[in-house]
Amino acid sequence: MDYLAIRGLHETTVALSVTGFFIRGAAGLAGACWVRGRVARSVPHVVDTVLLTSALMLVTMLRINPFATPWLLAKMTGLVVYIGLGVVALRPTVARPVRAAAWLAALLVAAWIVSVAFTKNPWGFLALR
Repeated sequence: MDYLAIRGLHETTVALSVTGFFIRGAAGLAGACWVRGRVARSVPHVVDTVLLTSALMLVTMLRINPFATPWLLAKMTGLVVYIGLGVVALRPTVARPVRAAAWLAALLVAAWIVSVAFTKNPWGFLALR
C-alpha cells in the first residue's frame, strides 16, 4: 500500500474512533443500555486495531523513531492518557460526575493529539504563539 492510502486510512479511523467514543460516552452518561451491548463494546476494538496498525505502518514506512521524534512521543503519551480517561468515562460503576469529567477530558486530549499531528509540535494547540 502506498503512503497516502495508509495515511487516509489512519485519519479515517481516528475520526471513527473519536466519534464512536463521543457517542458511547454521551449515551452512557444519558443511561442508554445499548452501550453495554456486544456491538458497542466490540466495534471500537476493531476500529482501534486498524488505527494502531495503520500508525505502525506509517512509522515504519517513514522510518521514524517515535522515541527520538518529540511530536510523535507526545502523541503516544497523549494516547495513554486518552485511554486511561476513556476507561474511567465508560465504566458504568464510576459515579456519573466523575465519568462526565473524564469523558470531557478525554475528548480534550483527543483534540490535542490531533493538533500535535497537524502541527508536528509536541505542544499542539497549547504552543505559545
